[in-house]
Amino acid sequence: MSAPSLGDATAAVRAPRSARLRIRWRIFALLVSFGAVAYFQQKGVTVAADKMMPELSLSQMQIGWLQWAFILGYTPTQILAGHVGERLGARWTLTVAALTAVAATIVTPLAPIVLSGAALFAGLFLSQLTLGIAQSPTFPVGAGVVRAWVPARLWAFANGIQSMGLQLGAAATPPVVGVLMQLFGWQRALFWTALPALGLITLWAWYGRNTPHQHSSVSDAELAELEPTEDSACSPADQGFKAAVRLLLGRDVLLLTISYLSMNYVYYLLGNWSFLYLRQERHLDVIESAWLSALPPLGAALGAGIGGGVTDFCCSRLGLRWGYRLVPLISLPLVAALLVLAVMVGSAPLAVTAMTLCYFLVELNEGPFWAATMRVAGARTMTATGVLNTGGALGGLIGIPIVAYLSGRNSWSAAFLLGALCAAASAAAWLSVDAGRSARSSVGRA
Repeated sequence: MSAPSLGDATAAVRAPRSARLRIRWRIFALLVSFGAVAYFQQKGVTVAADKMMPELSLSQMQIGWLQWAFILGYTPTQILAGHVGERLGARWTLTVAALTAVAATIVTPLAPIVLSGAALFAGLFLSQLTLGIAQSPTFPVGAGVVRAWVPARLWAFANGIQSMGLQLGAAATPPVVGVLMQLFGWQRALFWTALPALGLITLWAWYGRNTPHQHSSVSDAELAELEPTEDSACSPADQGFKAAVRLLLGRDVLLLTISYLSMNYVYYLLGNWSFLYLRQERHLDVIESAWLSALPPLGAALGAGIGGGVTDFCCSRLGLRWGYRLVPLISLPLVAALLVLAVMVGSAPLAVTAMTLCYFLVELNEGPFWAATMRVAGARTMTATGVLNTGGALGGLIGIPIVAYLSGRNSWSAAFLLGALCAAASAAAWLSVDAGRSARSSVGRA
């Protein structure tokens, strides 16, 4: 068992604790809360857009560019954010990033007070760009926290539950922002909902730690549950620069990244555009659209929680190779079929049902994607999942302008059918992914 760092006074004396007390779940609860807050911050503009467009003279394409600005900041900084997290630790990386995200979120409702016209759009664009940069450490660094604090047999489950939290935040956004927007206007709705995140940040900065060894309340029994890890990348021979490059650009990481990119076109289609789809294509009013557009994220939250647990069970029974493959190979073709069904049915409730089931199936795969990458990457988990999430964000960077263009020309069906093709391509890539490859090669070297 490795010793705590000399600089960490809190770990110098470790009080005896009950074997039943697991501090990791408190840390993990804070991590899940960060995901929920992040998605509330992201999705607020997509709901407020219904009022922003007429009040600020913005076109639907401009709203699409604002969403794209977030992805533009988010995408290229994923790998760097993971690397910074590995260097500085999760505690302060997430604290500084989350404070910056709150500041960027508040700019959006305040900008129209002092700006107008082109200057206003530029200010809104920059605020979303900054929000994307600020949120880039959330999930790569979060994956590192999961790896440090959670037993490997529960990695897919933990990643699935984290995705469940962010989808609950996404599900809460349309009704909360929609109702507040109707009562007080979109600016007050976005401003007041940005402030509660400050309490979470304060709690994390006080209670969070980078590793269990650094937390004085963690028992020896809990530490023993975390070791040994089965990571080939943890050995000293694999810590050099060339080895890291081979890992991050290796076959499995690249295949997972390409597959995640393809799947995330569907993810951003359902996550960012459901509200406007129901308003424009299904002709529902604001409140009805707000409540119904909360259903797909709720389905996604349920799927994320179930998918991680199912994947860990499959890995225990089938091994790592097929244990991680099985859920994507079954669920993603069904996603393609449901997207086609959603645009074919004439009933709005049936369309919402298809979209909810579709999002449920999409999010079944968060656990497999992230845990498989962690298995391959080992000690370079934050950077490797930064590579993975770069691909995921590219799905939005490429997809959001396409959906904005097509929907602005009343071609919602084309946007959904393109998603069906992406889901099928994502499933195909998993046929060549083998998350157990590095573990077997490690045994061979030994």
